[in-house]
Amino acid sequence: MTAPLDVPGSAAEAQPESVLAGAGKDIQGRSLTRIAWMRLRRDKVALGGGVVVVLLILVAIFSGPIISVFGHDPLEFHQEAIDQSTLLPQGSFGNMGSEYLLGVEPVNGRDIFSRIVAGAWISLLIGFLATLVSVVIGTVLGVVAGYFGGWVDQVIGRIMDVFLAFPLLVFAIALAGVVPDKGFGLEGNGLRIAMLIFIIGFFSWPSIGRIVRGQTLSLREREFVDAARSLGARHGYILFREVLPNLLAPILVYATLLIPTNILFEASLSFLGVGINPPTPTWGGMLSEAVRFYTLPHFVLFPGLAIFITVLAFNLFGDGLRDAFDPRAH
Repeated sequence: MTAPLDVPGSAAEAQPESVLAGAGKDIQGRSLTRIAWMRLRRDKVALGGGVVVVLLILVAIFSGPIISVFGHDPLEFHQEAIDQSTLLPQGSFGNMGSEYLLGVEPVNGRDIFSRIVAGAWISLLIGFLATLVSVVIGTVLGVVAGYFGGWVDQVIGRIMDVFLAFPLLVFAIALAGVVPDKGFGLEGNGLRIAMLIFIIGFFSWPSIGRIVRGQTLSLREREFVDAARSLGARHGYILFREVLPNLLAPILVYATLLIPTNILFEASLSFLGVGINPPTPTWGGMLSEAVRFYTLPHFVLFPGLAIFITVLAFNLFGDGLRDAFDPRAH
């Protein structure tokens, strides 16, 4: 048997300077969150979507100061900007200019820019809170169904099937027509917002519930769950300390993809006239009013662009999160 060749610079010979350079340094581990962040930083498209999402949230939070600086009261009429003979905005492109950044609406002359900014907080509020309701209900029932299995899984699974087959849009239209002006300590648009959050959130949880159930079925057979059982851990401890933390990544990813769906649903209801009561501005309500003035493309373009950019940004960011947390995608 021949001895290995000690060729200078080869892999067979350990270089003294490299050994000394690495001496005394601890090997640093990286968590799943850190690894996902490193992957997400390389996805410029997803980061761009995330930046737009943050900007939209800031616009919704500071809508009041933004309107006071760059626009006008979203409910204020500006008849001086309207041609009284045609009831159309004066000037080109709906009277767009320095005083009205995106022009004004026909007939009443309300500032389009201010109404889009004011409508952002309603769309995002309903989108976020309805998603939160869906995530909480879907996660709890999905984890319980996947972990316990048997008759529990069968009962929850059939409930999911019933909710998935439910005509949500028809039910929302019917319910919006019978909701009183006051109820549950709320009135007006406050009651409408709560109703939309309940309808969208309560009836859309089975989608995320199925995903959580499938992930739980896989996790309950893992070694760390068996180890917890062997140490005498109770079901509650295993569910909340072992299984649920490993579900945070898919839950977060699906939530970012569910938010734009809920925003679109709210816009659809407002477009159909069963959402937020006018004259409170919403993107869907602005599109519904713009249908009558099809000869003025800017009246339809700007609220439509607001919905398009919001949904696209959330989808791009959600796709990037999914790829970042999925090791098989790299």
